Amino acid sequence: MKTTALFLWMLLFPALLRAQGEPAPSDVPETPQNAGAGEWRGKGAIAIREVPVWGRRPMKSIGVEETKLDSAILKENIALSMADALTFNTPVFVKQYGRATLSTVSFRGTGPSHTQVTWNGMRINNPMLGMTDFSMIPSYFIDDASLLHGTSSVSETGGGLGGLVKLSTAPAAADGFGLQYIQGIGMFRTFDEFLRLTWGDERWQVSTRAVYQSSANDYKYRNRDKKENIYDDEMNIVGSYYPTERNKSGAFDDVHVLQEVYYNTGKGDRFGLNAWYINSNRELPLLTTDYADDTQFENRQREHTLRSVLSWDHYRRNWKAAAKAGYVHSWTAYDYRRDKGNGILEAMTRSRSRINTLYGQADGEYSVGGKWFFTAGLSAHQHFVESADKNIIRQQGDKAVVGYDKGRIELDGSLSAKWRPTERLGLSVVVREAMYGTSWSPVIPAFFADCLLSRRGNVVAKASVSRNYRFPTLNDLYFLPGGNPGLNSEKGIAYEAGLSFAVGKEGAYTLSGSASWYDQHIDDWILWLPTAKGFFSPVNIKKVHAYGVEIRADLAASLTRELKINLNGTFSWAPSINEGEPMSPADRSVGKQLPYEPEYSATATGRLSWRSWGLLYQFCYYSERYTMSSNDITLTGRLTPYLMSNLSLEKGLSLRWADLTLKGTVNNLFNEEYLSVLSRPMPRMNAEFFIGIKPKWGTKKR
Repeated sequence: MKTTALFLWMLLFPALLRAQGEPAPSDVPETPQNAGAGEWRGKGAIAIREVPVWGRRPMKSIGVEETKLDSAILKENIALSMADALTFNTPVFVKQYGRATLSTVSFRGTGPSHTQVTWNGMRINNPMLGMTDFSMIPSYFIDDASLLHGTSSVSETGGGLGGLVKLSTAPAAADGFGLQYIQGIGMFRTFDEFLRLTWGDERWQVSTRAVYQSSANDYKYRNRDKKENIYDDEMNIVGSYYPTERNKSGAFDDVHVLQEVYYNTGKGDRFGLNAWYINSNRELPLLTTDYADDTQFENRQREHTLRSVLSWDHYRRNWKAAAKAGYVHSWTAYDYRRDKGNGILEAMTRSRSRINTLYGQADGEYSVGGKWFFTAGLSAHQHFVESADKNIIRQQGDKAVVGYDKGRIELDGSLSAKWRPTERLGLSVVVREAMYGTSWSPVIPAFFADCLLSRRGNVVAKASVSRNYRFPTLNDLYFLPGGNPGLNSEKGIAYEAGLSFAVGKEGAYTLSGSASWYDQHIDDWILWLPTAKGFFSPVNIKKVHAYGVEIRADLAASLTRELKINLNGTFSWAPSINEGEPMSPADRSVGKQLPYEPEYSATATGRLSWRSWGLLYQFCYYSERYTMSSNDITLTGRLTPYLMSNLSLEKGLSLRWADLTLKGTVNNLFNEEYLSVLSRPMPRMNAEFFIGIKPKWGTKKR
């Protein structure tokens, strides 16, 4: 704790000494709701009045702890997914098993199902699992991404005990036709294709984006879970070694298509259509402890998903109304087949799930005199879920269809009032309530405050407190085998306080940073634990105490007229302690860190640009220890620290007919060896090369 406090002081002290007053952003920032509005204002839309202010946050963000990802971050590693963008640029924990494998996001010592995810306002968490696979979200499809940490998520949605990831797209701002094409070639027979076609005029903006990614993904690795003995002529063991094996059966083939259409009436109204289709076919490699030959089994996951949103935004000078309607269809298949000895692959598991979700939302905003800001919102998600495994073998030897077929409606309503009595002080209250099925949550209040401590350096203090509540997912309740219909909902209270600053000198440098402390007490925490019956089952842990510190710093400087440097770093200390009662006499997990969540994490990113050259270095580190117990089993251990670094070199070329970009990337620069939690090998050092083409005809940029 002393080390963390010292680091925080070293981060803030120089900035406070050198603080120089700089204007803060306008009170009407571009958000996912009005994204792209700037391009429409000159075409007949009613402009929202912007008021320059000093050292205060926008009214909508009073007391909110938010991390916004710059658009350059989303595009700098274009072949990677949103999971990678979050890994190297935020203090959240991204658990992944290599490229094109399950990637989940956790805030502040909570689990992936405690993270809410929205896309263009629609929640896209899987209603069965409660989580989102970020490996299925290409960063190429995202124009705006931000994170709301902890209690700040209550201002947008319920159930985010850890936080909220907001993803959205925006109009392309094209005038005429436009085209962009990027080709990527990498090791292990990896190919990436990116295409975007745009067209626009004063009223319409149309964009089509497509991504195709495939790889054999058959890299070599040293298997430290197996040991081969060395024998002498008399068959005595004289030594041993870890064999070098090849990760086979890890191929993937993913297709994404995103169609967007926006129409501006010229009278303050905008209509939009966003439709995103996913077709994924992925193999799941063997565990490192499996001795089977890859020709003797098939382990495959397929997915077809359609997400679509219709939107309407109505802007006036001091108020706004918006409505959305959406539909999600997702079909997922998991097949595990194995050779039983006759050369024919026999289906051991044949799992199918089908999800249909209807979505509707209405929002309103109203501003009074520049000191009051009111919002109201109501959203509804109607889920229809069918999950079945047709090859579950009973102990008697026959087979049965095991699964569930359920429907559940989820309503979420909120009211908020924000008040800025003085230029330095802002206060906000949010009241939210949710319904899942026929069960209502208690009223969920949240209080936020921020205060400008000093104009010199834009030093802002902020604090918040809120209740929170999360219902069990459908798999928590009904999954077979293991579901627990008797689970209680998670509930608790969270506190947060922090400081932020921003200093700089025009044309020379900008330095900003933030530090936050949080403390969260959750009752009836839901955690899946192993049982003696051979499967996992969810249980309620009576009390969990999650607390810690998050620190972020950003520096951008012009070393010379043409040489610029950007440095970004994050640090997170996130204990998540089981303070409940022992579940059995042998339970040693009480007082210990919960499983699957790292206690420490850190990231660092450096960008150096000179003329048309760019150099990027990224680094991230996780350290995880765990103790987990069920009624029958206690496991204690420490996972190998996760250390990853990437290096990229980019060169831009401006030709008469097009802009070209050449880029080379080396992933896992220092060739670190590590395993996933599932004892599957992670990729070793590999290289990729990209060429991007953007013709100069027919389009005009903002």
